[in-house]
Amino acid sequence: MSDSELDSIRRRKLKQLKERLEKTAETPKGEEKKEPEPTEILNRFLIGRAWEVLTAARLQYPQAAKGIEKTLVKLISEGRIRSKITGEELYGLFNRLGFRIRLKTRIRILEHGKLRSLEDKIRERSV
Repeated sequence: MSDSELDSIRRRKLKQLKERLEKTAETPKGEEKKEPEPTEILNRFLIGRAWEVLTAARLQYPQAAKGIEKTLVKLISEGRIRSKITGEELYGLFNRLGFRIRLKTRIRILEHGKLRSLEDKIRERSV
């Protein structure tokens, strides 16, 4: 390639880059900001075991969980809910609405600095 061909290619590329930069600069800042995802909103407010309760509710009552989730997001977005939501509070909400959420329950014992299951502890006593 000759120097003139390289120079013309370089100018064309620079022109394309300049056009792209101008195009992105023209878009208003408001358009770039999208509404946050519902999971992002909930992530800021659900603490403790709340995600575990919500996941279990999604598996056991998909339609109801989706509706409650949308309502929570709406209330949080409107500013009507300002405090964090714990797993116990979310579990109570589902319970009051008539949805009994079954959670996996484990009993563990702290003994000599180690966590052991209740099953292991009983097995040890029976031997």
